[in-house]
Amino acid sequence: MSAAFVTAAQSPPEPQAYSVKRHGLNITNCDSEPVRTPGCVQAHGALLVARLLDLRILQASDNVLVVLGHSLEELLGQAAGVVIGLDGQEKLRALLDTEPTDRNPQYLLTLPARTEGAKQTDALDVTVHTVDGVAILEFESTGRTDAVNPDYYALIKKTVAPLQTAGSLRQFCDSVAQEIRALTGLDRVMIHKFHADGHGEVFAESRRADLASWTGTHFPAEDIPKPARDIFTRTWIRPLPDVLDALAELHPLVNPDSGKPLDMTHCALRGASIMYTEYLRNMGVAATLTMAIRRNENLWGLIACHHYTGPKHVSYQVRAACEFLAQVVSLQHHAAEDKEHLAYRLKLESVHRQLVTAAAQGGGLASLTSGAPSLLEGIDAGGAAMFHLDRWWRVGNTPSDEQLEGVGDWLIAERFGPGRPALYATDSLVRDYPPAAAFTGMASGMLATPIALSGRNLMLWFRPETLQTVNWRGNPHDKPTILGPNGPRLTPRRSFELFVESVRERSLPWLQVELEAAAGLRLLVMEMVVDRAERLATLNADLARSNAELDAFAYVASHDLKEPLRGIIQYAHQLKGDAALAGDVDRDKLDRLMQLTLRMDNLLDSLLHFSRAARADLILEIVDLNEVLAEAVEMVGSPTADLEVALPRQLPLLRCHRVWCREVFVNLLSNAMKFSHKAAKWVEVGFIEPGDSHPRPACPAESAGQTIFYVADNGIGIEPKHFNQVFKLFKRLHGRDEYGAGTGAGLTIVRKLVERHAGRVWLDSEPGRGTTVYFTLPGEDAG
Repeated sequence: MSAAFVTAAQSPPEPQAYSVKRHGLNITNCDSEPVRTPGCVQAHGALLVARLLDLRILQASDNVLVVLGHSLEELLGQAAGVVIGLDGQEKLRALLDTEPTDRNPQYLLTLPARTEGAKQTDALDVTVHTVDGVAILEFESTGRTDAVNPDYYALIKKTVAPLQTAGSLRQFCDSVAQEIRALTGLDRVMIHKFHADGHGEVFAESRRADLASWTGTHFPAEDIPKPARDIFTRTWIRPLPDVLDALAELHPLVNPDSGKPLDMTHCALRGASIMYTEYLRNMGVAATLTMAIRRNENLWGLIACHHYTGPKHVSYQVRAACEFLAQVVSLQHHAAEDKEHLAYRLKLESVHRQLVTAAAQGGGLASLTSGAPSLLEGIDAGGAAMFHLDRWWRVGNTPSDEQLEGVGDWLIAERFGPGRPALYATDSLVRDYPPAAAFTGMASGMLATPIALSGRNLMLWFRPETLQTVNWRGNPHDKPTILGPNGPRLTPRRSFELFVESVRERSLPWLQVELEAAAGLRLLVMEMVVDRAERLATLNADLARSNAELDAFAYVASHDLKEPLRGIIQYAHQLKGDAALAGDVDRDKLDRLMQLTLRMDNLLDSLLHFSRAARADLILEIVDLNEVLAEAVEMVGSPTADLEVALPRQLPLLRCHRVWCREVFVNLLSNAMKFSHKAAKWVEVGFIEPGDSHPRPACPAESAGQTIFYVADNGIGIEPKHFNQVFKLFKRLHGRDEYGAGTGAGLTIVRKLVERHAGRVWLDSEPGRGTTVYFTLPGEDAG
């Protein structure tokens, strides 16, 4: 991506009195400059910082006399009404009290133009937002001498319309560039797309006719450092109307109340880094306007606008329209890409359903590589591999088992695990994993995902090396320095001439549709595995119950049948004795009768011995409930992206049945998601030990003195009269199709599983305010 957007860096670890104007010439590392707290503003506008409590001015930019007609001495310590008038101050207070202004700039008013001697100043747009207990007021020229605001609604409506008809992502981005350029009047508008390694590409553009095209050219990742990208996940737009504009420093440099520098992340006037302005000057750019394109919470790219013919002020109203369009683009560009790859997406989904169906119907996970279709039909790749049942299963062109062992160990250690993404994709594996140099021919690119929460179960796809020619805008390896006031310092490269580079050890990049398909297949496989495990656990439980009943029957039968059998044996002995005296009875038949009764006696003894041996107690194990909860969250699936799960403290180790405890959490989390009408759904999972300061809820007498676990949500709640009803099998308090159309068996299952541990379960709830389910797990089988 182009370094034309080096606009931000992480704030320093400790607050310090820093000003880009004062200290900006010492830069040796772009990531070290605290651009979120630059301590100065662009001098074409002015900034005031007012205390929220009384709206008295704490800080002001040192150019207020020029822009606002008031000196620093006249402003500091005074109410904001000194500048915006008493009516303006009342409007400001009302806005702060009623509108969401925290890190969210809002239009306040337009100050009319002033006449200073023979010169008339422009009207000033005033915006305000709050941060860290202060209100930040920014004053910028409207570009007009009147205070009448144009109606931009029709213009925005006209601009959005062409975006909805685009048939592909490229057509969509071309339309975006054209419409933004028409709206702003800037010379060049580019759509910069970030690649997986952080470098950028000009994906589409609209430009003045005499300018050379930059479409398809690439910019190194270093041109836009990570802190600069991070700031565009917090704010939508960044104007710089004059690259050569001076900087006006805040006075005082830190907040006199807190002693901290001002966080200017959301300030349109935030002072620009010298690296940024030097870079733009080297490129011949006089003014810029930059907007974010996001996909979910991640930065997909930037709308980068350049102007070459001198300063270009884009008024607040036009910027507001551009910001709105950036948000529309962020929402719609994914849909445009989906439309472009719809046929491929449908093919992927169809193949993946076939794969999982075949595996579920008896083929097992091994069928994903040995069956038809296989993983290779699922995603366009040269080879695929899966680690399952302590071995590698391969299809197509893949590294050897030994090489896969190394890749698997590296993925588990470095890429996957708690708190890390469950997907890894690269078009240059050797860049992250140097041993991959041994097999770049068949596996330069790799897409990988784990298919279990623990262990080494993995699915991998590989793409072969594809020789590529990359057109860079300037030499990406050039990192010049110059001699500054305090010694050598970093400076942007000066040349942006086309630099052509042949690239090896790279594959074709993975498409977003392929990444999403891999993530979807992972969930399907995990759900299948979990479902099979649960069904197997259910079958085992049914079998155990049947075995217990059979054992009881066998015990009773073998025990009770012994008594009549003993009588038969006695009568047989007597008959044999009587026959010996009479001498006229067939002794062979009596001997045969004796043999059969003895055989039956031996069989009953064996059955009795077997029934006693088979009636064993349930064996429990020590389980980490944090792992069990994580498994439950994963099993509930992708909707948990809309459910916040809070854990006040780590759950303890517990002697219990792991699968059943996980089932308890799964049912309670599912209920929290289903039985809620709120946009922000949350669940808190915790426990209360005897002696905790936390008030212990009313509980059954047999649970007194035990650790009480709880799952609390902010759902629709339950009326007290229904507390007992909800634990009955198939009992629902709502219509069949309401709240996810469940069966009403969830809480019944929870109670059964808790009671098998000799525990108790109860709840506390209030309609409209949520439900808390409490339970104990003493860890002893209740039979």
